[in-house]
Amino acid sequence: MNSAGPSAEPRGSLRQRAYDALRRRIVEAELAPGERLVERDLAAQLEVSRIPLREALRLLEADGLVVLVPHRGALVAPFTPADVRDLFDVRESLESLAARLAAERTDRAGLARLAGRLAVARAATRDGDQDAIAAANAGFHSDIVELADNPLLTSTMRPLEARTHWLFRLTAQRDPAQQCAEHEQLYEAIAARDGERAASLALDHVAAGRRTSVALAAEWTHSEVDPEAVAARRRRRRDT
Repeated sequence: MNSAGPSAEPRGSLRQRAYDALRRRIVEAELAPGERLVERDLAAQLEVSRIPLREALRLLEADGLVVLVPHRGALVAPFTPADVRDLFDVRESLESLAARLAAERTDRAGLARLAGRLAVARAATRDGDQDAIAAANAGFHSDIVELADNPLLTSTMRPLEARTHWLFRLTAQRDPAQQCAEHEQLYEAIAARDGERAASLALDHVAAGRRTSVALAAEWTHSEVDPEAVAARRRRRRDT
């Protein structure tokens, strides 16, 4: 009996495998913003053909993690200062709403989830584990959205999760102890069922990272591309 190798997998499975692997590499900052993605090399690394790889790249483009540039191929999205500002504009509004609803609607199990996430973040901060810090902080924000118990809010925020995690990883040099302290204050407001305070703290917490993150975004894009030009092409394509 012949063993089934990668080529025997259904195309949908190969596409998902390529998507998952590339998403992780981008979000964990193994691939730099603006870095060129060479299909031939990626297909060999991921052991897939170019068809499922291209399908995966289109999915990643829909997530805002990849840009497909005519006659240039694929790039990791530049994540320009303008992109970061756009993300903060949305997060400031929606995450403050999520915090208020979570304070009003969560239960003991939800609070236990948040407390567990804080414990992981504290341990990662003590250890200086930047990957774990980014994952725990992103998870804390995602948990609050889930605890808000508003399906429309959850579906609206879901496309932002990857970019938010990516942002946390790229800005890992921000003071993680301060972020932990702010998360603990937010947790306490949610646990006290104080929706207005939770919303105010969430807004202040998100807004506090805006200036530093926008400044860092000017430094982290790969030097081989003009990130503003790529972002402009992407915006024009969305507007047409």
